[in-house]
Amino acid sequence: MATIAPPSPSLATFPVSSTGGPTWEMALLYPRQGDWSEEEYLDVARSSNRLIEFSHGHLEFLEMPNIKHQSLVKLLLRLLDDFVEARKLGLVLSSPLPMWTSEGKYREPDILFQFTENHQPWKGEYFHGADLVMEIVSADSKSVERDYELKRRDYAEGGIREYWIVDPQQQVITVLSLENGAYVELGKYRPGDQAASKLLPGFVVELASLFKVSEP
Repeated sequence: MATIAPPSPSLATFPVSSTGGPTWEMALLYPRQGDWSEEEYLDVARSSNRLIEFSHGHLEFLEMPNIKHQSLVKLLLRLLDDFVEARKLGLVLSSPLPMWTSEGKYREPDILFQFTENHQPWKGEYFHGADLVMEIVSADSKSVERDYELKRRDYAEGGIREYWIVDPQQQVITVLSLENGAYVELGKYRPGDQAASKLLPGFVVELASLFKVSEP
């Protein structure tokens, strides 16, 4: 359980809880935004049924995925895992799973892959970075900004060698490769194309089939 934080004058003005409403006083038992430690974040992430990421003392609560999102995760996970397993390259996993990207930063990519030789679980439980990650973009504006901008920066900083942004709204897959600490675009693929990996030669995804099968 997270460390009890002393109340501040602003927290002391919280409304008194009433039956059927939020238990406002519980907020006093947790650190303020900006004051969370990595261990406190992991305690909450392990015990919660919410997708939560961590950024320099702040908790970021992710939107719950829908059927299309999870269908894409399932299909891409299967394709990538089959490719990796057949060649005994490493380990493929999906969220929820915190992944350390840099000091004070944890993300939960929808899909991640790590070569066997790089598989060193952080503190015995979580990946310390990865070699390839995939994010399926949800329709809300926060998710679009997070996947296209914030996570592009965070994954580059964390040394993630390849980043796939899968956008079902635009029916586009953007494949990014890390070069000299920054991502360069290998390709922006649309239905009729095959998205291809540089990190895993021979791994391709047929976009028309992917987006068609993922429809509920």
